[in-house]
Amino acid sequence: MEDGHMSEVRLADQDLAALVEDWLDWDEAAEQLGVTPAKVRTMVREHQLAAAVPGQPGPGVKQGIPALFLVDGEPVKGLPGLLTLMHDNGYDDRECIAWIFLDADLPGRPIDALRENRGAEVKRRAQALAF
Repeated sequence: MEDGHMSEVRLADQDLAALVEDWLDWDEAAEQLGVTPAKVRTMVREHQLAAAVPGQPGPGVKQGIPALFLVDGEPVKGLPGLLTLMHDNGYDDRECIAWIFLDADLPGRPIDALRENRGAEVKRRAQALAF
């Protein structure tokens, strides 16, 4: 990674458990959002949130949602638009989560910028991924 490019490790191969400290299961996310776990699944399907298995998939290992994706009982402002943009460009949830939590070209990680209401700058970076 000397040259600043992430091509050495593909987004899909990132260790999400190492990148993302806190994960919520469906029930915890539902509780924070004030909705049912089924609604959380719908929100993931509609790209308002993203979910992935943090570590190695295996028996009893369930998908989770990064805790930082939620703030004040809602998805972080700008996250749904960002996820939709990335999915439209062929990224899956796992890759989206890896990108959002990697400290690449911005000062700080995209998730931090989103939480600090600097979503426009994150979206510009995500649009650049398409090329």
